[in-house]
Amino acid sequence: MSLATATLIPGLLLFVLGALLLIGGASIGAFLKALPRSTVATVIFFGGAAAWFIYEVAHMSKADLIVFSSPTPLVIGFGVLALLSFKFAPDFLAVRGLAAAVLLGAWPLLTPAYMQYDKPQRLLMVTAAFIAVGLAIWLGAQPWRLRDFLQWLFARPARPQALGGVLAGYGLLLVVVAFTY
Repeated sequence: MSLATATLIPGLLLFVLGALLLIGGASIGAFLKALPRSTVATVIFFGGAAAWFIYEVAHMSKADLIVFSSPTPLVIGFGVLALLSFKFAPDFLAVRGLAAAVLLGAWPLLTPAYMQYDKPQRLLMVTAAFIAVGLAIWLGAQPWRLRDFLQWLFARPARPQALGGVLAGYGLLLVVVAFTY
């Protein structure tokens, strides 16, 4: 992936999320408030992140394998663990899946920016990626915090609009920066 693409993707995601918060109103608020415990969101986010993680484990090199000679036992173990999570740990599994997807998605975004010292504007994307990683780690450990934040955010109509404006503005900045490399 090129650095331009790695900057354009989070820029577009932030812009769309910000625009939804700016113009969404009560329907977006109700959707986002239901997201942490949504069964559909759990299947999409946790299922997608688990599949992505299992794919990455299945394609590990021999140098990464310490105990096993093949990644097959790890793939089976993590696959069973993911399936059992749907049954025995369903609370806030959508938030944990979203956090896992952010953590997995950060690597392909950050890799093109590595050692690109002649392009200081890359730091705008890198900063956003590291903030997302920090939030993903925090929300992965304490997923109910997203529910609490969403309740606080939609308690007053000006809050989602302010956050949406900041996210859309930063996303637009990243989109512009993506074309400067």
